[in-house]
Amino acid sequence: MKRVKEKKKKRRWLRYTMIILGVLLIGICGYLYSIYHSLTNAVDSMHQPIRETSEKRQETVTLEKKDPFSVLLLGVDQRKNDRGRSDTMIVMTVNPKTESIEMVSIPRDTRTEIVGRGTMDKINHAYAFGGVEMSIDTVEHFLDIPIDYFIQINMEGFQEIVDAVGGITIENDFDFTYEGVHFPKGTITLNGEKALKYSRMRYDDPKGDFGRQLRQRKIIEAVIREGASLKSLTNYGNIFSALGNNVKTNLTFDEMVDIQANYRQAANKIKQQQINGTGTKIDGIYYYQVPEEERQAISNLLKNQLEIAS
Repeated sequence: MKRVKEKKKKRRWLRYTMIILGVLLIGICGYLYSIYHSLTNAVDSMHQPIRETSEKRQETVTLEKKDPFSVLLLGVDQRKNDRGRSDTMIVMTVNPKTESIEMVSIPRDTRTEIVGRGTMDKINHAYAFGGVEMSIDTVEHFLDIPIDYFIQINMEGFQEIVDAVGGITIENDFDFTYEGVHFPKGTITLNGEKALKYSRMRYDDPKGDFGRQLRQRKIIEAVIREGASLKSLTNYGNIFSALGNNVKTNLTFDEMVDIQANYRQAANKIKQQQINGTGTKIDGIYYYQVPEEERQAISNLLKNQLEIAS
């Protein structure tokens, strides 16, 4: 009799345990589905298709085959009723064989031909004249390489992304005050509003536009770091919503998955290149002039990374 009771008790505890595990499993599956659903909705909001293959490509890039590829990052200062200009332009070439990324920042005042208008102007004006496609065409012409993908970040709404990840912590190189906010040298924590101001200051930076680009890269790296942390899992809805509202790209969800699977090791070896030139005024307007030898050297570097003949 005693053994029968013990067996019944064990079966009861086993049943309770299985019920609890089942409820937990259903909850976890629901949570994961909710994350997946929010992510795919965000990707749908972000997706902005453009022309399929660059004219500078003989064959289409296949991410499944681990082909090297390029990305144009555009940080657009876009405000209400104003398309804005691409104040940040960064070209990234990714090679999974060498497991490396070459990152080149193009100064916003760089003087070059604006493709589609046939005029010489500042490279960041291409976005104001013709949006993403004119920016891509102009950068392709300037560097003589194909641009396979683009990622556009609205810097005005970037503060929403920073707030969504709970703020960021960065190392500030020098003490300065901008638009009423003091940024001391050293480790600082920023909310969205302060991060936006920190990224915009330009004229008091001893490195000028290069210094601003460096600060913007720090913010983007900090956002990625915070977004990947475990604490962000509880706030994924706001994060995906902020991304969907402020980021545009021609990358599809499947392509993002392929990049994560086949190229993630390249992120461990990022080399940042600076385009050297000199500032000058033409008809009273400031431009950044890049010597042909420098432009060609950067072009050859990126072609080598993309495994394209120079």
